[in-house]
Amino acid sequence: TSPEAFRVVQSVLSGSVLRDVVAQLRKAGINAVGITGRDGGLLVAQKLTELVDGTPADLGQVGEVIRVDTSLLTSLLASGFVPVISPIAVEGDDSDEISKSGLNVNADLAAGAIAGALGADSLIIMTDVPGIYRNWPETSSFISTITYNELNLIKNEFAEGMAPKVLATLNAIALGAASVRVIDGKDPEAFSLALRGFGGTVVTR
Repeated sequence: TSPEAFRVVQSVLSGSVLRDVVAQLRKAGINAVGITGRDGGLLVAQKLTELVDGTPADLGQVGEVIRVDTSLLTSLLASGFVPVISPIAVEGDDSDEISKSGLNVNADLAAGAIAGALGADSLIIMTDVPGIYRNWPETSSFISTITYNELNLIKNEFAEGMAPKVLATLNAIALGAASVRVIDGKDPEAFSLALRGFGGTVVTR
C-alpha cells in the first residue's frame, strides 16, 4: 500500500464505511460508536517487510499488529457502547509510538489481537464460506469443531483465502480468547445463530 493509496484506504475505512456500519447498528437499536485502531493507541503495528513466503519486500503502509491497548475499549464497553473499529493502526514498537503515520492491517488479524487482549469469551469471524474447510471446496472436509492444538498442527495446509482467518483464530486463542467461531457472512441468519452457539466452525482451547 503506497502512501497515496493508504490515504484513500484510511479515508474509506475510517470514514464512509465506518459511519455506514455504525448507522446501521444504531438503526437496529445497538449503541454503536465508531473508532479507528489509531484512536487511543488501540492498535500498534510494525511495517511488514516480507511476503508470506519470507521474501523481502517493500509493502508500503502495511503493518502487523504487535500491541493492543484496551484502555479506550474497556471505557467504552463500561459506558454501554459497542465499538466498531476500522483496521488502521498506529506505527510503533513494543513500547512506543514511533511515527505519526498509520498502517493498514489485516482486519481478521486485528480482530484476533483485540479479542485476545480483552480475554473475550468468543470471537466470531465472518467469511464467505460456512466455516473452515481442510480442503476447500470439498464439503466432506468441513471442520465443525477443533481444538487450538489440532488446528495449529495443520495451519500451513490452508489456501490463501482461509489462511489469514486460521491465523487470526490461533492468535486470538493464544493471546487469551476462550474460543473462536468462523461463520458464513453471506448467510443473514448465521450471526444470530452464532450468538446462540450454533453453526460454523468452533475452535476451542
